[in-house]
Amino acid sequence: MGAILNPLYLIVSGVMVTFHKFLSPMFGKDSGVTWALSIVGLVVLIRIILIPLFVKQIKSQRALTAIQPHMKAIQTKYKDDRQKQSEEMMKLYKEHKTNPLASCFPILAQAPIFFALFTVLNGIAKNNPHGYLKGEYLASIQNAKFFGASFGESFLGSSDTSVKIVTVLLIALMSATTFTTQRQLMVKGMPKMDSSNNMMLQQQKIMLYVFPIIFAVSGVNFPVGVLIYWSTTNLWTWGQQFYVIKRNPTPGSPAFEELQRKRAHKAKLEGRENSIDSDDQNPSGEEGQAGDVSGQRQQPKKKKKKKK
Repeated sequence: MGAILNPLYLIVSGVMVTFHKFLSPMFGKDSGVTWALSIVGLVVLIRIILIPLFVKQIKSQRALTAIQPHMKAIQTKYKDDRQKQSEEMMKLYKEHKTNPLASCFPILAQAPIFFALFTVLNGIAKNNPHGYLKGEYLASIQNAKFFGASFGESFLGSSDTSVKIVTVLLIALMSATTFTTQRQLMVKGMPKMDSSNNMMLQQQKIMLYVFPIIFAVSGVNFPVGVLIYWSTTNLWTWGQQFYVIKRNPTPGSPAFEELQRKRAHKAKLEGRENSIDSDDQNPSGEEGQAGDVSGQRQQPKKKKKKKK
């Protein structure tokens, strides 16, 4: 197992050490700010790498939305035959190249990094270093404090009041950001659906309430550094999702309808402004001179001279 995980330990600790070298001149080598920002830098780098997976997740979710009527028809047709229902569902997913578990892909992809970071930071408290966090770097992160708490300490692993307070606040932030991110998706990013016997909606509701509880319960075992990592990645997910919902919402969702209303209102205002500009160019409101409806200036006619 160690041979498999060692490369991950090297990657995680290597990224943190690289950011630490860059930030040390600004905040100090043993500063808690330096090491906290090094963990934030690790999050940003990982999430940038995972952007293609996030795009795939969005496409898969929208494909699931599009096939909801077909899914409901299958559920109705084979309501007494669960096996046949599952087979038809799998055929439908395969045909439309989607997966009901697509929303979990970014979390699953981060799981190895999360586990590696947990092991690396847990080793700091136990003086059992992994990867590049050895020697001077180990001493530096052990001396660094995040609001009075060491990066390798956890709620259950310390009797220090500062550690208890910091970990509780970070656990609350981690759980709250998980809940608000999922709720944002359900309230604004998903089309209105019939809640009866809807697998996708039921899945989203489970994620809405179960994931924050899982994070809250398991968070008491996480080192401070891991809690910083997970809170940061949750904030990134919320912001990334907010941008997609606002700029490119799912058709039929409340965000999509709101965007359509804004565009219609903007077009109406632009049309009114164009109309006002046209009136400003011709304040009299007349198309042209009297007797000329085309708007062109009527040329004066020459008078015939009377013969003597």
